[in-house]
Amino acid sequence: MLILVANLGSTSFKYKLLDVSGDLQSPDVRPDDRVLARGAVERIGDASTSRCEVTIGDYHNESEMPVPDHGVAVQACLDQLTDPQNGCLKDASEVSAIGFKAVHGGRKSGTFLVDDDVLDAMAEMNAAAPAHNPPYIAAMKLLRERFPNLPLVAAFETEFHDTIPKARRAYAIPSKWRDEYQVQKWGFHGSSHRFIAERAAELLGRDDARIISCHLGGSSSLTAIQNGQSVMTTMGMTPQTGLPQNNRVGDFDPFALPLLIERTGQSLEELLKQLASEGGLKGLSEKSGDLRDIEAAADEGDEKSKLALSVFVEEIRRHMGGMIVAMGGLDAIVFTGGIGENSDVVRGAVCAGLDGLGIQLDTTKNQNHHTESKQAGGEGSLHDGSSNVQIWVIPTNEEWIVAKRAKKAIGC
Repeated sequence: MLILVANLGSTSFKYKLLDVSGDLQSPDVRPDDRVLARGAVERIGDASTSRCEVTIGDYHNESEMPVPDHGVAVQACLDQLTDPQNGCLKDASEVSAIGFKAVHGGRKSGTFLVDDDVLDAMAEMNAAAPAHNPPYIAAMKLLRERFPNLPLVAAFETEFHDTIPKARRAYAIPSKWRDEYQVQKWGFHGSSHRFIAERAAELLGRDDARIISCHLGGSSSLTAIQNGQSVMTTMGMTPQTGLPQNNRVGDFDPFALPLLIERTGQSLEELLKQLASEGGLKGLSEKSGDLRDIEAAADEGDEKSKLALSVFVEEIRRHMGGMIVAMGGLDAIVFTGGIGENSDVVRGAVCAGLDGLGIQLDTTKNQNHHTESKQAGGEGSLHDGSSNVQIWVIPTNEEWIVAKRAKKAIGC
């Protein structure tokens, strides 16, 4: 069975084609071996041409063509996959479904075949996920029309966090807001944290481990995982909250907004736009939202970049402390995402001075990880031999989780 996993932007379409045939619980199943093809289409809707690329085994091709909408992008993808010379499919009908790493469905938190009710539920949450939901809804509607016999599956990022206790999901707000308007801590990055939960259990050799999954990248969140389930997470009602992001504010006191409206003369909408695009690490450093740039500037003595790095680390450590208490201890810390996998500076700072909690990082392993882990696919342990808590870097694989859940949703 083949699942095409789609990652949509308002003007982009990225995909992986995965083989999810057979027993996926077998220890012999390695997700990276199941990727048959990957590709991307950029600048969808551009008046001129869009860049299309595809990689199938050792074959890689880049081309340009007019791509007015996401339906044409998917058709271009299927044409690439079925190319008589270099494709990996004989016919597009071999694709069993398209799985989407959908963001916010509110009342529809789970994995569903896309129908009118799913689209309506996503539209209800447009205000909470304005950068994600509208383009997904538009593309899903278009694809339903263009490919009526191809099942579309929405795997919502909130699903993994459905197991979080109510006391950790509820805001201290009027109950009507929660019950009627769905204002609660939903949590996101669910596919990534679910993959970490599964892979960490394999590496630790136990299903009941207490794990903190640190998904650190352009968008960042932590999740406390116990017995394979999410029990606490940093993101709340929207992906804007929790840790400082690349250019998103993270946690912020909403009662600062009336003061800012008064003193800046800007509207609420203008200020929210700033918080969502000029906040986070970019706002703190006033240089870049990319942590690589911030680390380089901090090394050169730039004070604002030093502050941005420190705030990011301190927020990670603050949330980690709460998660350790919530789980009654800790067995492993896992770093994933672009920052988590590649920044020895962040990993080192997060774990510094935690010997009293049984967390001891091997500094040499940490500094050498990026070079020495290439043959292991980026995976490796970083804890000292005397550490009570294991510390790992595990590259995430969100597409694998979406593909498996799509398989289940179509009843196979």
